[in-house]
Amino acid sequence: MGEFFFVLIECLFDRIVYMKKEKSQIIKTIKKVMPTVVSITLSKKVSDIQQEVVAMGKKKGKKMKITIPEDKIDENGMVQVGGGSGFIIDSSGIILTNKHVISDVNVTYTVITSTDNSYDAKVIASDPINDIAILTIHPKEKLESLELGDSKNIELGQTVLAFGNALGLFKNTVSRGIVSGLLRSVSAQSDTSSKPQELRGLIQTDASINPGNSGGPLVDIFGRVIGINAAVVSGAENISFAIPIHAAERDFRDVKKYGHIRRPLIGVRYITIDPFVKEKLGLSIDYGALVTRGHFFDLPVIPRSPAEKAGIKEGDVILTWNKEKITSMKTIPDFLENSSIGETVLLTVLHQNKTSEKKLTLVERL
Repeated sequence: MGEFFFVLIECLFDRIVYMKKEKSQIIKTIKKVMPTVVSITLSKKVSDIQQEVVAMGKKKGKKMKITIPEDKIDENGMVQVGGGSGFIIDSSGIILTNKHVISDVNVTYTVITSTDNSYDAKVIASDPINDIAILTIHPKEKLESLELGDSKNIELGQTVLAFGNALGLFKNTVSRGIVSGLLRSVSAQSDTSSKPQELRGLIQTDASINPGNSGGPLVDIFGRVIGINAAVVSGAENISFAIPIHAAERDFRDVKKYGHIRRPLIGVRYITIDPFVKEKLGLSIDYGALVTRGHFFDLPVIPRSPAEKAGIKEGDVILTWNKEKITSMKTIPDFLENSSIGETVLLTVLHQNKTSEKKLTLVERL
């Protein structure tokens, strides 16, 4: 009995020491990361907002107008119309955020640092696939920046911290959680008027990511950024998603080398086939990508694209990519994510119940 009691006390002591070390490390990480997190505000001229409302009314056959309270208009006649979070990845003033944070047109972007310094910001690139945007500001001094981590080797249960400006109201917010899932796919909307965007390969976490946190960093316990806060599941508790940082890292390299983000293009519109699609469309196979129109006016194969040059037609099914099956778990965008412009790929294509192999060379998406 005495020996058991001694072992129990020893275990409790070890646990207390571990918790103190973890708490100390988390506080150290928060102090390290917080100066790199910024608020991004979007502002419009009052006259532009009024014109947009009138134009919207004309489309609906109604007369519409808007009155903006005086206290919402700043000294330059601007009104804040949106915002989100971001973080500094280069001390010269390069900032990462979500594309949907800066998707509005005819707006002025302002970056506010943790020390309440404001800078005019310019969008220098946006990723059409991964909901990533890169902004630049021009500070007089070097800024603190975040170290990029390795999002390809994170594990379930790993401790993470999410930073941002919750609800656009509560600056310098941090929440703690774990990695709850990997390689998740979701269809996300920034608002009810925007088109859904499919995001793949996401990190799932139970760290709280609230509206306004979008674009903020998700970091490991040592403060290395592993993701960009992106989406939450409406109506659920503790289900949030972040874009893996390796996608943004490639975007950043492209911008530094080419001045813009480069993405490879195959040139087809398609539906990924799974057992449900097979049954619904009466197909003979349950995998592959069926080349088809998205809408009536959409072309299934883009003119002068690699797919057209290879002879791919509407109704064809692309079965494999370099002999690997195309499935709902590994779609064409997943293969493209790991491909480069100028690379030649081998596709197995089903055309009128006959299969053939076609080679095509990927080009840059314009």
